[in-house]
Amino acid sequence: MSTDKELKYEHSFAIFVTALEYIEANICENVSQEEIAAACYVSLSSLQKLWKYCTHYSLKEYISKRKLTLAGRELLMEGSSVLDAAMKYGYNSHEVFTRAFTKVWGVSPSKFKKQWKGSCELYPRLNSEYVERNDHMENMQVKKYDISEFYNYLKSQAGTYVLCFDVQNLTPINEKLGREVGDKVILEAFSRINRAADDNMICLRMGGDEFAMITESNDTEYVSSIADRVLSLNGEVVSYNGGKVAVSVRCGAVKLGDHLKYSVLCKDFDDVIDKASLSGKLEFI
Repeated sequence: MSTDKELKYEHSFAIFVTALEYIEANICENVSQEEIAAACYVSLSSLQKLWKYCTHYSLKEYISKRKLTLAGRELLMEGSSVLDAAMKYGYNSHEVFTRAFTKVWGVSPSKFKKQWKGSCELYPRLNSEYVERNDHMENMQVKKYDISEFYNYLKSQAGTYVLCFDVQNLTPINEKLGREVGDKVILEAFSRINRAADDNMICLRMGGDEFAMITESNDTEYVSSIADRVLSLNGEVVSYNGGKVAVSVRCGAVKLGDHLKYSVLCKDFDDVIDKASLSGKLEFI
């Protein structure tokens, strides 16, 4: 028989999943937070509190970051204009969209179109299958992003390497300097990874401080050279309002197997990053 704490957790999980599905199904619409709460049959304050605990972002922040991530993808499509992306994701003017986009991506939409490659999953959809519970079954945190749309592509790359990157010291940066600074660190790390990738390579954010680059190569020397492009920038700083903070990443390479499972990929990612943390250099598994 389920305990009261287990039932409370299951209820919270059901609310979170319902809200997540509703947001993603209506991401191009200007739905209100009240509408999302109504779809979950809870009060707005209860939903906002649950969402902030599970994601570390407010409901408003999550929706905005998702819209602007998808808008980035839209901008990189041939023939798409800044105004097209703004209108599609519910921004009423070019100016409002540009301000919001620049805050998340660090560059204007027009510069983004010129500078970024075809991988712009800075804030992918959250993956409700990867939830961390506390010891008392009372609370949960969503730890991974959903990369299922790339899963068939990953399976087609058996025998090649995925470069795994982990941002160093993100938790203390978030705690001491705030999550806005943490977001700048995440963006800087992703920007370095994006610049280092060849044009055919997809780069994905897998977790809060975790990224993956699909190299399409089984050549360890070539893969190492790509990793070195990113690692050579370790220690360079990013500016924020009031100071500067150094940004560094760890890196490991995972060879994709013939029978890929996402859970196995996540475990391999953790294992290779643990090895890289201990050795202080690029590791292969």
